[in-house]
Amino acid sequence: MRTSLLILFCSVVGLAQGQKLKKEDKQIIANLQQHEQYLASDQLEGRRTGTEGERLAAEYISNQFKGIGLTPKGTADFHQPFEVNEGKQIGTATSLQIDGNKLQLGTDFFPLVYSANASLEAMPSISLPEPKIPRFWDLKELLEENKSNPHFDLYTAIKNKIKTTQQKGGTALFIYNTSGVDDGISFDAGDRTEVAPIPVVYVSKAAAQKYFADASASLNIKLKTEVLPKTRSGKNVVGYIDNGAANTVVLGAHFDHLGYGEDHNSSYVGSEKQIHNGADDNASGTAALIELARLLKISKAKNNNYLFIAFSGEELGLYGSKYFVDHPTIDLSKVNYMINMDMVGRLNDSTHALTIGGYGTSPDWGATFAATGKTKLYAGPIQYRFDSSGTGPSDHTSFYLKNIPVLFYFTGLHPDYHKPTDDFDKINYEGEFYIIKNIYSLIETIDKQNTKLAFTKTREQQTSTSARFSVTMGIMPDYTFAGNGVRVDGVSENKPAQKAGLKQGDVITSLGDYTITSLESYMQALGKFKKGDKTTVTYSRGSEKLSTAIEF
Repeated sequence: MRTSLLILFCSVVGLAQGQKLKKEDKQIIANLQQHEQYLASDQLEGRRTGTEGERLAAEYISNQFKGIGLTPKGTADFHQPFEVNEGKQIGTATSLQIDGNKLQLGTDFFPLVYSANASLEAMPSISLPEPKIPRFWDLKELLEENKSNPHFDLYTAIKNKIKTTQQKGGTALFIYNTSGVDDGISFDAGDRTEVAPIPVVYVSKAAAQKYFADASASLNIKLKTEVLPKTRSGKNVVGYIDNGAANTVVLGAHFDHLGYGEDHNSSYVGSEKQIHNGADDNASGTAALIELARLLKISKAKNNNYLFIAFSGEELGLYGSKYFVDHPTIDLSKVNYMINMDMVGRLNDSTHALTIGGYGTSPDWGATFAATGKTKLYAGPIQYRFDSSGTGPSDHTSFYLKNIPVLFYFTGLHPDYHKPTDDFDKINYEGEFYIIKNIYSLIETIDKQNTKLAFTKTREQQTSTSARFSVTMGIMPDYTFAGNGVRVDGVSENKPAQKAGLKQGDVITSLGDYTITSLESYMQALGKFKKGDKTTVTYSRGSEKLSTAIEF
């Protein structure tokens, strides 16, 4: 699970009397322990998307699906591979020599992420900006002039400088900063800015002082820039029970986790490299998915088909579920509803609190959970806490955005969340069994109705970011978008974006004077505005370039 869930309101349903576990119940608990002990073992090294550990986990899940008797429903047997775009990386061919001295990549220089790839040799002089030679730009004067200007945007200034340099015949732009003002320039791999027409290279202050101090001197420069896409592959695991029914119920849980924390999404603050085993997040949901597949394979609930999806890439931004709904292996219009299980292994022994999100995505959910007597859902000791929103920090969001009713099962955050201490011996396996029984009873109840659930839109949450901001546009961003800007995956009703006329699929490229190149730059731009502020949002809709006024 990527971040914390906002629980806005709750309704406590009566506490069921404890029941003696049957032999088959104990077997489910034993199975859960087996699944989670393996999935959360050091052998799998945290199941980071695109790693050997993820591959081993996917093989384990597919073997379980096969043993249960599910039909493969991926694009490669049980597997559905997909690509994760991680932005860009500096290629090994990148090099810079000045007067025969080889500069150290990363220490003395680096190309900016939007630099053009090229090779050139030239003998320029800093003080003589002649055509068809590189140009040099010391940021000192610009930074000192604007150090107290809250509206100054260095990114825009650099982009403008690149444009004028190219127009005046410059073949490359070397940027450096001899001032004491920090410029904050780095190789931002996630920046989706359009590639510049010329190479753009940042030279460190120490290197600039060594080689650029004499502005009248001629420099013998040899430069090669190589900025490449950075990708890795993940895979969903998909199995199917075909009951010949008109509609299909989707059950899902993500099986990826954080590996060693390489993607900077760990809450661990120690310096020693450690495996994040992710027992609760989300070996618990994956194990529950496998056991529900086992139960439904022999169930008499035959009025729906059942699709079981173990997603990868959730920790990176719902990559696997987003890929599935955009490349489904079944007809999504025939999906009755989707149940997502993420962190269901820590049912508290005192509160027994289980959060169920998505409660507002169908009017049928209320009646189902409020039923009494013989039609009451199995609850065991569970106390429900309901969250109406169909969106949030897990894979049900991808289905909600396709107008599919969803439920999201979640036992809450804990001190081990996104830390190496989230281990299998801390799981409440009996509590997880109660959750499985609850979900199974819900599926049976809906199946008896033999109808397709109605869908209703709800308020929509946004996931967190490192930027702080006090306003929102009211969009759900597409975290998998690899282009320049932020693509709108959903628009909340009565929020600024909807009032400004933005629609799903639009790509936001600027807010006022702030250029939007990535999700992070979008959030940072939002941080510049306060409630009541007005500005202009620029966006693309297909091949059209549009702009409109927006008020926060």
